[in-house]
Amino acid sequence: MAFQDIVEQTVTGLGYELVEVERSAGGLLRITIDLPWNPAQEQFVNVEDCEKVTRQLQFALEVEGTEYKRLEVSSPGIDRPLRTDKDFERFAGQLVDVTLKARMGQAAGGQVAANRKKFRGTLERGVGGGWQIVWSDEPAAKPGQKVSKKRAPAPLQALGFTLDELKEARLAPVVDFKGRRPQSVGES
Repeated sequence: MAFQDIVEQTVTGLGYELVEVERSAGGLLRITIDLPWNPAQEQFVNVEDCEKVTRQLQFALEVEGTEYKRLEVSSPGIDRPLRTDKDFERFAGQLVDVTLKARMGQAAGGQVAANRKKFRGTLERGVGGGWQIVWSDEPAAKPGQKVSKKRAPAPLQALGFTLDELKEARLAPVVDFKGRRPQSVGES
């Protein structure tokens, strides 16, 4: 049985989702797991989950004779990678960082720099079943800074893409100590 299949069967058999498998030349085997998506309740991987998967993987890899020096099992963290359409569906509406494989070129009518490949914005379902990222180039207000209500906000920009056009997509790290949710108007 192939190495990737052993890891995937073990992780999914324990009721977790396999996010990433990384194998380095130094013998490090890094497995990233997550709990399956439940829209009714947001759950997070804890230390006990990682221990449980580690013990089972050590046994399964030993039985299959897979060579490694060190095994690490961890949660995806606050900058979780997005790889599948299921991941994008799960995190629609969240702030994400997207890196394209190719530069923009002359797209967007010259409103976006032609050599730009990295974007940060809100992930949304696009027209025709694809995905899009929506952002504004207006700088965020600093704490305590008063913003005139008369000032017109910078226009929103959107970039549609398919998963094939992505080099990398990750949740943007948001640390607000109140949970991963967008701040409502008037909240600071």
